Amino acid sequence: MPTTNVTTKLLTYLAAFALLAGPLAAKERVVESTKDEQVSKGSDADVRIHVPNRPSTSLFQGKQGGQKAEIYFDPDTHVVTVKLLVQDPRGYFIPNIRRDNFAVFENGVRQKNASVDVEHAAVSVGLLLEYGGRYQALNETLGTAVSTAADQFLNEIGKDDKIAIWRYGDSVQQIADFSQVHDTLRDVLISLPQPSFSELNLYDALIDTLTRMQGVDGRKALILIGCGLDTFSKATFGDALRAVRRAGIPVYAINLGHTVSEVAAAPSGMSPYARINWKRAERELERFANESGGRMYSPQSIYNLPEIYDDLMENLRVRYVITYRSAGDGHMSDARTVRIELIDPTTGGPLEIVDANGMPVRWTVTVKGSYVPRTAAERCHGLRVCPGFTARLCSSSLAASCCCA
Repeated sequence: MPTTNVTTKLLTYLAAFALLAGPLAAKERVVESTKDEQVSKGSDADVRIHVPNRPSTSLFQGKQGGQKAEIYFDPDTHVVTVKLLVQDPRGYFIPNIRRDNFAVFENGVRQKNASVDVEHAAVSVGLLLEYGGRYQALNETLGTAVSTAADQFLNEIGKDDKIAIWRYGDSVQQIADFSQVHDTLRDVLISLPQPSFSELNLYDALIDTLTRMQGVDGRKALILIGCGLDTFSKATFGDALRAVRRAGIPVYAINLGHTVSEVAAAPSGMSPYARINWKRAERELERFANESGGRMYSPQSIYNLPEIYDDLMENLRVRYVITYRSAGDGHMSDARTVRIELIDPTTGGPLEIVDANGMPVRWTVTVKGSYVPRTAAERCHGLRVCPGFTARLCSSSLAASCCCA
């Protein structure tokens, strides 16, 4: 009988404990569920794109001209490929943008089947080296700086890149072509003799090398290393500028004027070097770079070049690649307009991009305006997207409509 009483009391205690513990456990489950829901909602709600902090100033001088996006149409599959840049105001590529942040429109119709990737393209680069001048002592300083700068650039090239090298004084001489084996390029630079007394025909050299590069396929650029001096070209600055505009090849200028002019400075101001107009040479280099869609860099020392070359090659190599199957059913000879916007997929509004500190980052999308399916040719040149939190396409020839808020 005592055993039965003990068992009865124990069962009574356990039942009471279960009644009390049940609500507590349920409450804990609710709390945990609420925490999980908050975490889930927090991650879903924060649809902003986060990018790393970048330097507060650009590495290049002045502003970069408009770079055209690339657009291709496959007539067999009707697949359209668009390669474009997304940059912040200082010209840095903006990473981490997801597929659902890109809204692609063709002839005003949203394309639902777009895919997005990031391309690191192989490039064909022409190096144009200033190698001569009227003053022998200055030439030696310039020759050393130019050769060192060119040699450092070779650290940036990959196995699929192609490099050609020209030098110019009063004429242009090709010292390596695009078929040259990479391992031999340093030997070519090392074997260059010191620049001799000569004129500096930059305008003629620019026109000549840009013409030679017209037949080169793929993404390409001309990198001009020197001070930008011209003393005796047959062509004028205007002739060279028109050639740069027509070529469609970005010119990246490495302006060594700051480095070389320090050697040329004389306390008395009576040196023949005092007649050199360094500022004019710098302005002209900047115009060539800007008008072509390239950049001009003015390093204070050739030891600053590695970070400059990294910036240059990122700007040249990296693109977002958007592909979609065109739903257009119009005539194959009719131009089709392409518009790309960066959006918040949860609202359809403009995408917000912030840095590591949560501060807004303004962005610019560069894209062409239209393509013709039958010929894959452009009829609408030089279209750009206004910077900021809007993405309005506007023609660069219509200044009034290109005013971006």
